[in-house]
Amino acid sequence: MNALRILSDEHQALAGVLHAIRFMLKKVAAGTLEPDRALFQAMVHYLDAYAEQRHHPKEDRLFAVLKTRTDDGAAALATLAAEHAAGPERIATLRRALADFTADPRTLGAFTAAFERYADFYRTHMMLEEDTVLPLAHHALTPADWAEVDAFFAEAAADKGGEDFTALFDRLVECAPEPIGLGARPYAATR
Repeated sequence: MNALRILSDEHQALAGVLHAIRFMLKKVAAGTLEPDRALFQAMVHYLDAYAEQRHHPKEDRLFAVLKTRTDDGAAALATLAAEHAAGPERIATLRRALADFTADPRTLGAFTAAFERYADFYRTHMMLEEDTVLPLAHHALTPADWAEVDAFFAEAAADKGGEDFTALFDRLVECAPEPIGLGARPYAATR
């Protein structure tokens, strides 16, 4: 059941990025932090490329196997499938709000509101997975099912054709301001 550990770790990383953006936006609004637009762009990219394009397909595979074992949780699985399908639209909305803010700092409030909607959605989404679906999978899947799911997750992790998300996450932490990150330097300076 390595898949459950992997999903939990990924949820923690995603929650960390969401918290970091929320923290920084509050500090920018209060005038105590200069906005690092490149860092915001990198964080939104992480949410898109990692959460939507890398993380959700793994969950979808687990959920598909779960559907073959039980009808329990069918409503939750349908909700999650619809939410995964709507991911590109949510990210596009967030990217537009960030692009507007990058072009005009007076739109900070609109970017903050768009981000808060995204973060609130994502928190609820992860809670549904962690409180309902993952415990159900833990009990309903057979050892053979887990071997299949774990093999899929291992294959996804071994895919080196994509971005190095561990390195990207480390850079985000390095550049995010204290106390959520190391505050070492602006994000753009790391390129």
